[in-house]
Amino acid sequence: MDVTNVVARNVKSIREHKKLTLDAAAAATGVSRSMLAQIEKGEVNPTISVLWKIANGYKVSFTCLVEDRAAAVSVIRQQDMAPLSEDDGRYLNYPIFPFSETTLFETYRIVVQPGGKLSAQPHLKGAEEFITVFVGAVEIVVSNDRYRLEKGDSIRFCADVPHAYLNPGAEAAELSMLIYYNK
Repeated sequence: MDVTNVVARNVKSIREHKKLTLDAAAAATGVSRSMLAQIEKGEVNPTISVLWKIANGYKVSFTCLVEDRAAAVSVIRQQDMAPLSEDDGRYLNYPIFPFSETTLFETYRIVVQPGGKLSAQPHLKGAEEFITVFVGAVEIVVSNDRYRLEKGDSIRFCADVPHAYLNPGAEAAELSMLIYYNK
């Protein structure tokens, strides 16, 4: 994979999707118009710092800029996923499909061990979470309201408020989480 060309294609595609001129993109990102034009043409290999400026200015994930989205089918094998860990390893988050400007969502597989928990900060305004429990039971706290979900249950909530996930049970809980970022 040629990262320079992938970045070029993604940076241009996201800018055009957002209907930004190069001047407006430069103002939003703090990256000069000429540098953005060179990046979009694949003439330069931008630094990580420059890519972070673009990601923050475009309000997209860093992954959106470096991910090769050319494949029509993506298969993610469990053994290839590295989890993000919280609560001394009792809350594991396996990123599956990163945020996409096209779909406006990202998905995760969550495993919460007995007693495990995560208190989440509010997401971007308008963000929603969709969670389904496949194994075990969890409690989801949205603002100050508590919801108990068991195997087969699902919940949708506005995630731009403080929220938390807890496993009060005796077995590991496994969840599917989709976060949708409304425009």
